[in-house]
Amino acid sequence: MERHYMDSKIKGVSTGVSNVNYVCSKTINKLIQVHDRIFCCIAGSLADAQAVTKTAKFQISLHSIQMESPPLVKAAASVMKELCYNNKEELQAGFITAGWDKKKGPQVYTVALGGMLLSLPFTIGGSGSTYIYGYTDAKYKPDMSREECLQFATNALALAMGRDNVSGGVAHLVVITEGGVEHVVIPGDKLPKFHDE
Repeated sequence: MERHYMDSKIKGVSTGVSNVNYVCSKTINKLIQVHDRIFCCIAGSLADAQAVTKTAKFQISLHSIQMESPPLVKAAASVMKELCYNNKEELQAGFITAGWDKKKGPQVYTVALGGMLLSLPFTIGGSGSTYIYGYTDAKYKPDMSREECLQFATNALALAMGRDNVSGGVAHLVVITEGGVEHVVIPGDKLPKFHDE
């Protein structure tokens, strides 16, 4: 797989230190639409995530054309898994693939570094996730309403962003249902506060 890098990479900057994390933007949308009702949430190297999602979009679209029907969410997650597994020595990115299809309705899959694929009722990932396992385990419940889901996700993101300085500053959410896709953006100053920041 070919590696693609951002056009806006920093030139002529030397820190004198290797393995330095640099956050270019805390407002980037980490939700990538790979098909009509299937999205990937990215974590890790942006360049790696862009390369994988670009390739996945192509393969998923081709699959949809060949099958003459929209792809299953599991099929899209499997494409992500294969790309990550086949390039596990090169990639530093993880993915959450979620969506809706006619066969199984709403679904969530995680594709970890190295290409492991798991189907879960919910999942979290990225550097901020280590701060919110307790919250998500305590507050998740099956069959939440749309409003409950949005509040659950918003609170989880706000908690992660409040503790992890590389988790971002804007909550980008997407609601995926049989009826379509709804994008919700919550600016950082509108996110709930849980402690002094």
